[in-house]
Amino acid sequence: MSSRSPFRRRDFRLLLFGQTTTQLGTQVSGVAIPLLAVVTLDASPLQLGLVTASGTVAFALIGLPAGAWIDRWRRRPVLVAADVARAVLLVTIPLAAFLGMLTIAQLVVVSLLAGAARVFFDVGYQSYLPSVVGRAGLLAGNSAMETIRAGGQVAGPGVGGWAVTVLGAANVVLVQAVTFAVSAASLLAIRAPEPPPPPRPLPGRLVAEIREGLAFVARTRVLRAVAITSAAGNFSFAIASAVSFVFMVRTLGLSPAAIGLVLAAGSLAALAGAALTPRLARRAGSARVIWLSLAVTGPIGLLSPLARPGWAVALLVAGTAAGELGQIVYAVTNVSLRQRLCPEHLLGRVNATMRFLMMGLFPLGALVGGVLGEAAGPRQALWTAAVVILLSPLPVYAALRGIRDVEDVPPWHGP
Repeated sequence: MSSRSPFRRRDFRLLLFGQTTTQLGTQVSGVAIPLLAVVTLDASPLQLGLVTASGTVAFALIGLPAGAWIDRWRRRPVLVAADVARAVLLVTIPLAAFLGMLTIAQLVVVSLLAGAARVFFDVGYQSYLPSVVGRAGLLAGNSAMETIRAGGQVAGPGVGGWAVTVLGAANVVLVQAVTFAVSAASLLAIRAPEPPPPPRPLPGRLVAEIREGLAFVARTRVLRAVAITSAAGNFSFAIASAVSFVFMVRTLGLSPAAIGLVLAAGSLAALAGAALTPRLARRAGSARVIWLSLAVTGPIGLLSPLARPGWAVALLVAGTAAGELGQIVYAVTNVSLRQRLCPEHLLGRVNATMRFLMMGLFPLGALVGGVLGEAAGPRQALWTAAVVILLSPLPVYAALRGIRDVEDVPPWHGP
């Protein structure tokens, strides 16, 4: 390992451990909650779309002010509070199921509140990482983090599908609650000092601070393009997420264990992609690989809606794996680019702006997927999602055309 390896840092290992357990729990409950809605509560595609949308609508509602607030505070306490809040919220699901009181409405409310906590965690986490690994270690740190987290993604869906079969979906949600608590404990053990927050601004400055983050993204051509591409990718994923479990359960006739294996295959591709990202960035160029990762894997995603019961389920596996591979390479490289281009004092607001622009379409996509699933069927909704992801790399390609490496991208790559 090189001297810049983030694994040499105790604090990074603690951060990595906490996020690995959280990712494992997230993947386990990512199988359990949709199956709980579809199998136990007999949810329709539209109802499942509502559950999915409620988990991300907070990015549109509070994403921008959250970035401004995080730039005013130390980030680690924000991350700990977000983990604790999500743990407490998730515990209410198995409790309600035990009492025979669980409803779709509760799943929507819990997803909504946990989504609000996630906004603060996601924005704070991307802003906190440079304090732990330093700016020189960002690509290696993001890649290592995604590699280990993807390991949880590999095990999580398979374990989730098996655990749902054995224990029941509601009980499996407890696993994620415990992992959020573990993540909070790991964060509390980190010793790396954070830069002190700036002096508290004058009252009424919140709107001006939000505007600064929006302006930085708006005037930086590369960040504008990344926002559009990422928004398109999330819109596509949201459409698919509203119908994918209905498609697998009712169209393909897969059991919970088989669904877990399909998702685990996609996560295995994500694990490989995260591990290979530094090598791919060296070979293709750390800027060029951002759009190339999606351009190569997008066409393979068209296989997913062609899946049929029997051996043709393999088409779904191939399409899912290709999508996960492309998205993980894109995620690691574009976040590293953003963290490198953005000044420290703006990082929280820029991350929040990007999250707002990327995730703002997610609730709409989930509702669109639910409506399409109801009106035309899950397969047609998956076709729509596949076409959107196929076209998504075009804005980033146009912005980075002719640029090989991130170091060649000027901090202000104007219109």
